[in-house]
Amino acid sequence: MEKQGMVYLVGAGPGDIDLLTRKGERLLRTCEVVIYDRLVSMELLDFVPKTCERIYVGKTVGNHAMKQEEINEIIIKKALENKKVLRLKGGDPFVFGRGGEEVLALQKEKIPYEVVPGVTSVTSCLAYAGIPITHRGSSNSFHVITGHTKDSDNQLTDNYEYLAKLDGTLVFLMGMGNLDRIVEQLIAYGKDKNTPVAIIYKGTTIQQKVVRGTLDTIYQKVLEQKIKSPSIIVVGDVAGLHMEKIHQGVLNGIRIGITGTNKLTDKLKFLLEDNGAKVLNLSFLKVEEIKEEDSLYNTIHRIGDYNWIVFTSTNGVEVFFHRLLKEKIDYRIFSNMKFAVVGKGTEEALLRKGFQADYMPTKYTTKDLGEGLKNILKKEESVLLVRAKEASIELVNILKEANIQYHDLAIYDLSIDEEKKNSVLEYIDDIDVITFASSSGVRSLLGELSIEKKEQLRQKKIVCIGDITAKTLESYGYDNYIIAEEYTADGMVEKIVESYTQKAAKK
Repeated sequence: MEKQGMVYLVGAGPGDIDLLTRKGERLLRTCEVVIYDRLVSMELLDFVPKTCERIYVGKTVGNHAMKQEEINEIIIKKALENKKVLRLKGGDPFVFGRGGEEVLALQKEKIPYEVVPGVTSVTSCLAYAGIPITHRGSSNSFHVITGHTKDSDNQLTDNYEYLAKLDGTLVFLMGMGNLDRIVEQLIAYGKDKNTPVAIIYKGTTIQQKVVRGTLDTIYQKVLEQKIKSPSIIVVGDVAGLHMEKIHQGVLNGIRIGITGTNKLTDKLKFLLEDNGAKVLNLSFLKVEEIKEEDSLYNTIHRIGDYNWIVFTSTNGVEVFFHRLLKEKIDYRIFSNMKFAVVGKGTEEALLRKGFQADYMPTKYTTKDLGEGLKNILKKEESVLLVRAKEASIELVNILKEANIQYHDLAIYDLSIDEEKKNSVLEYIDDIDVITFASSSGVRSLLGELSIEKKEQLRQKKIVCIGDITAKTLESYGYDNYIIAEEYTADGMVEKIVESYTQKAAKK
């Protein structure tokens, strides 16, 4: 049966990636083309397959990068190539997301499609800001209004006489450019100037800010605090309520930027949020399998010549076994082989492939891994090191000095995801703590920061794993770090919690 193109219009939610629906995530993991805009969290793109084509159609109010008609054409073109196309839209596709226009375009071309609802910012951003959109005795209805018309970004809708008389909560989307005129019109048509108003900037994200006031004072407050788009305007009695989350964790409200492999950052995020922290993944490196076919092919097919296989990262494990699968290597070849790993995370990755590590150092560093191997390997045994292209030479030097036979197999490389980098770097100003799990993580982030942002980093708390990572930080001139005693995600979290517990005790 001939494959047919299919389009999914998926709501990405308001910003917090944990608010993406399970169906949305499943479709992201299997799509062939993803078309997205600036309101979508770049972290969501981590879900898409490496082979997926990414198309950015970003636009901002008053500065359209691409017209809606052009976006429609791209969606149709890709669908007609018989591909599984995912149009990822901020919030919900049908809540001022122009999803209806895209559906009509697809219907006209008789292209199959499905709309997958998303968590809308209308309710979720208010909830994160501690504002119930309805509340008994304060508001028994809510109304969602666009802050400008389709004809002009500066033109308001013509129903303010009606809106001013409503008792429910008014929620304005895309209205920051017209905030002064919105409050002016509401007051002019009879809304009490003392009516509570809240502005929610980048709701549900680590950059969320909430400014509260009244119709009479809010515009001046927004100017003073330099709040811009994307923001939501909330008008009504509920905007005066404070139902923000109360968390007993010692890290409540602390904003932490994390770096590292996907497995590590996933665990860090869970543990830190469990302690009340707000967490943002600052990693923007992507793993790319090295394509030097001849040397790689020969090594893979001579793998039985080695007595030990050594992994120094979870990435190495994943890429190595992916390549074995691709080459249809029979796992029985490992029957007389032993495995060594650098630490817990790598051990767990290897176990997921069905193999137990025969050796892991008590201290999770490449130096300790090398020293340990030097003491347990027999003279006639040979070692295959499965590592990154730019891996540390420390392990190799130890094996050389001990006259151990080894082959250093560079199986993957790390490169910069430019789109993700540009997205995450703007958050540096907003974090209180940053974590590093490796020297490569330090180099990749600091190598991309401006002089100004590097200076800002000196005022923040840095938590790292290992002496080598600490030395790399020192080489950039940073001494404001603490080292986790246990070289794991749990160890880093324990160190952060300990630091803030001591700080609280001193108050």
